[in-house]
Amino acid sequence: MKSRRALWYWLLLLPALALMFPGAYARQDPELFGFPFFYWYQMAWIVLTGVLSGFVYLVTTEKGPTAGSGNCTRQGPSSEHLR
Repeated sequence: MKSRRALWYWLLLLPALALMFPGAYARQDPELFGFPFFYWYQMAWIVLTGVLSGFVYLVTTEKGPTAGSGNCTRQGPSSEHLR
């Protein structure tokens, strides 16, 4: 199961590969809101990288008890000890 989760990490290479060769996207057209393609393509990858990173994180993390679920067995100091 761990090796299957590791396959999701390969998606994190997409932004690096998409931006590695600026000659492929260094052009003026098509413009978006007056911005040349060169700039908005890079800005779009900033947003896509965040979404992609969040997706990979959610898919690869363990599904266990959360901090506020009340399933924690560890107990802190008692209130009597603090008096």
